Amino acid sequence: MFILGINSVYHESSACLLKDGVVIAAAEEERFNRVKHGKEARADNPHELPMNAINFCLDKAGIRPADVDHITCAADPDEIQAVLDSGLPSPWDSAEKQAEFLGNLPNIPKKLTELGFTGDFHWVAHHTAHGASTYFASSFEDAAVLVVDALGDDAYSTRFYHGKDNKLDCVQSVRYPASIGYLWELVSVFVGFGVYDAAKVMGLAAYGNPERFAEAFDKLAWTTEDGGFDMRHELLKFSDILYYPPSADTSGLESVLGVPPRPADAPLEDVHHDIAAALQEKTNELVLHMARHLHELTGSRRLCLAGGVALNCVTNQVAFEQGPFDELYVQPAAHDGGLSLGAALHVWNDVLGKERAPEMRHAYWGPSFTDEQIEAELNSREGLVFERAADFEKDVAKLLSEGHVIGLFQGGMELGPRALGNRSIIGDPRRREMRDVLNHKVKHREYFRPLAPSVLSEAVPEWFEVAKATTAADYMLMAYPAKADKRDRMGAVLHVDNTCRIQAVRADVNPRFHGIISEFKALTGVPMVLNTSFNDQEPIICSPADAVNTFMKTEIDYLVIGPFLVRKASPGAAA
Repeated sequence: MFILGINSVYHESSACLLKDGVVIAAAEEERFNRVKHGKEARADNPHELPMNAINFCLDKAGIRPADVDHITCAADPDEIQAVLDSGLPSPWDSAEKQAEFLGNLPNIPKKLTELGFTGDFHWVAHHTAHGASTYFASSFEDAAVLVVDALGDDAYSTRFYHGKDNKLDCVQSVRYPASIGYLWELVSVFVGFGVYDAAKVMGLAAYGNPERFAEAFDKLAWTTEDGGFDMRHELLKFSDILYYPPSADTSGLESVLGVPPRPADAPLEDVHHDIAAALQEKTNELVLHMARHLHELTGSRRLCLAGGVALNCVTNQVAFEQGPFDELYVQPAAHDGGLSLGAALHVWNDVLGKERAPEMRHAYWGPSFTDEQIEAELNSREGLVFERAADFEKDVAKLLSEGHVIGLFQGGMELGPRALGNRSIIGDPRRREMRDVLNHKVKHREYFRPLAPSVLSEAVPEWFEVAKATTAADYMLMAYPAKADKRDRMGAVLHVDNTCRIQAVRADVNPRFHGIISEFKALTGVPMVLNTSFNDQEPIICSPADAVNTFMKTEIDYLVIGPFLVRKASPGAAA
C-alpha cells in the first residue's frame, strides 16, 4: 500500500511516500526549484503543489499516480473556517485574502485528481501532522508529545498529546495568540532580520546576557498554573506579522524593552545580543514548564517534540536534560517540511490502524545519483579537474587536516534544514580561523552564526557533557557543552558559550561519513569534522549540477562528489 503525504498550504512545501507504512522517499520542494521555503506563503497559492518533490517520490518507487492508495495533505479546511467563525484573527491581513485562501484549498484534491491520483484523499490538521511526524516515526509505544510552533489550522499555537500504540490523543492546548513561534518571528524582525530568521536569533543569543531584559520578557510571556503559558497579546500584535514583504508591528515590543528596533543595515550591538539571549531564556523556561506538565498528564517517561520551535537545539537540551523524561525523540524535519511525513504516518497508523513501522533512524530520504550521472555532469563542465580518489576516506581526511575546505556530496539528500554529511561543506574543526573563512568567504553570512561539529557517535561522551543520550543529537537538534580539556582542539566549532550543536555520526547510518571522520581522527586525534550545509545564500544543494554551481562560485577548495575528487583548473591550464 502506498500513501503520499503532501505539505503545500503555507511554506516548507514537501512530499513523502510510504510503502506499507515505511518511508521510502521524502524531500522538500525548495531543493528542486531552488526557491527558499518552496514558495511564498500567500493566500492565492495553497494549492501550488510540490510537484518536483511529488514526482521524485513516485519515481523512487517506480509507480504512477494511480498506484497511490491514499493521498493526504497537512491542513484542515473545517478547522480553519471555524477559527474565522469564532472571530479570532486570520493569518492573512484582510478578509478578502482569507476568503481567497479558503476558496483555494479545495483545489488541492481537485488538482491531484487531474494529475491522475485516484486514491482516497485525507485532510490532516496541521498540529496533528506535526505530532504524528515525531511520535509515529519513533520506536515509542507510549510517549508524551509536545508540538510547539506559531499557529495550527485551529485556534491553538501549542498542543499536548499522549501517544499510545497507534493513537495520538490531544490532552491540552495553548490558545493563540499566545505563541512562542510568533514571538521568535517578531523578535527576529525587531533585531533587524527577516521573519524566517529564528536560527540567526538563536545563534546571536549565545553572545548576550539574558538578565538585562529578563524582567521585560517576564512582562511579555509567562507560565500558567494549568501547565501552559500566556502572553501580552495587545503589545505583541502577532496578527500584523507579514511574510511578504517581511514586516511586523514592533511598537509594543519597543515600549516594553525600552529600545528602538534595529534597522537591517545598522551594526549589531550588545543590546541586540542581550534581547536574543533573554528570548532564548524565556523559551527554555516555557518549554521546560510544559514538558514537566505533560509528564504529569501522561505519566510517560518518553518525550517526542515537533513544530518549528523543536529545531531550537538549546531549548531541546534544557527540556530534556532538566526535565523528567528518560528518552527523547525528534525527527530531522521538525518544522513544516516534516508535515508531509506526519500526514502520511497519521493515515497509516491512526486512520487505517496498521502495524507501526520501525523507528526512522536517518534523514537521507532525498534524491541520490549514480556514479555515471555524476561523471556525466563533471564532463559537461569547463574549468574542472577530477579523478577517482585512490583511497577515498583517507584522501579526504588528509585534505581536511591540511586546512582545505571541501564540499561533500554523496548518497541521498537529507530531509530537514540541517546538512548531515551528504550535502555538506566540511573543514578542520581545530583551526579557529576556519569559522571566519566559511562564514565570510564561502557562506557569506554573519559573524555570529555557529558552525557544527559532526562527531563519531562513540566519541561524544568523551568530548561533550551529555546528561542524557538521545538520537536527536544525530540530527543537530541538541546543544552540548564541550568538555573543558577538549576545547582547545575544536576552536572552529565551539560557540562563544562553549557549546556545540553536534551531529553524532553512527557507522551503521552513514558509513562513508563515519569513515572520513575516523581517518581524520587517526591523523589528528580529533574525532570530528566541521560541518555546515552545502549552499551559499540558497537552499541546500540537491543535484550534481547544484553542487558544481555552488563549488564554482565560492572559495571551496575541493568538491568530493560520489567517488570523484574535483578541483578547479588553474587559470590558463587545460582542464
